[in-house]
Amino acid sequence: AAGCACDGGARTAWPDSYLARVEALALLQTFNADLLSHDSATLTLERWCGAHGLASPPRIVAERVTAMDKAPTAEQRAELGVTPAEPVRYRRVRLRCGAAVLSEADNWYVPGRLTAEMNTVLDSTDVPFGKAVQALHFRRHTLSSVVLWSPLPEGWEMSPTAAKDDGTKLRIPEQLLQHRAVLVLPDGTPFSEVVETYTGNVLAFSMPKP
Repeated sequence: AAGCACDGGARTAWPDSYLARVEALALLQTFNADLLSHDSATLTLERWCGAHGLASPPRIVAERVTAMDKAPTAEQRAELGVTPAEPVRYRRVRLRCGAAVLSEADNWYVPGRLTAEMNTVLDSTDVPFGKAVQALHFRRHTLSSVVLWSPLPEGWEMSPTAAKDDGTKLRIPEQLLQHRAVLVLPDGTPFSEVVETYTGNVLAFSMPKP
């Protein structure tokens, strides 16, 4: 049965073996490539959640963090193409699949480039940003993609103990990937910048048995 680190931690039932680390690396690369090749991270997470049995039904729910506010930097305003006086709103959410937090997202968006209905949904509900603005048919331009954890340590291929399995469990850190992207309208106008940090819970399912 699939398991999950349901409290947002990074525990796993995977053994700390060479094979498990190779599989974790392959999965992490596959997940990263999947995110980079699609415009909606929310829908990509939903597909990943379903394919790996992280929850049933595999539905992504956004949990808003309402006690935080971060003003956009001058660089972010430039990337969004707004003047110093133009309103930019901030929204932080945790995206859950079942009980497991799969990502935390910081989002700065230009309300004047969304419909009134979209702004109401973003202000008053926990609907994920990508779903709230889906009708805009937006495109996603990745500004940076950083892998925060490598399952195989540097020099593993030359280590005589790399393939040793001593029965311990693989410790997956709480943060695996971080993406920064700008969302643009079909005419190229930017309307949102997002920083997404993906958690160890994306790998929190039981390792396939040989």
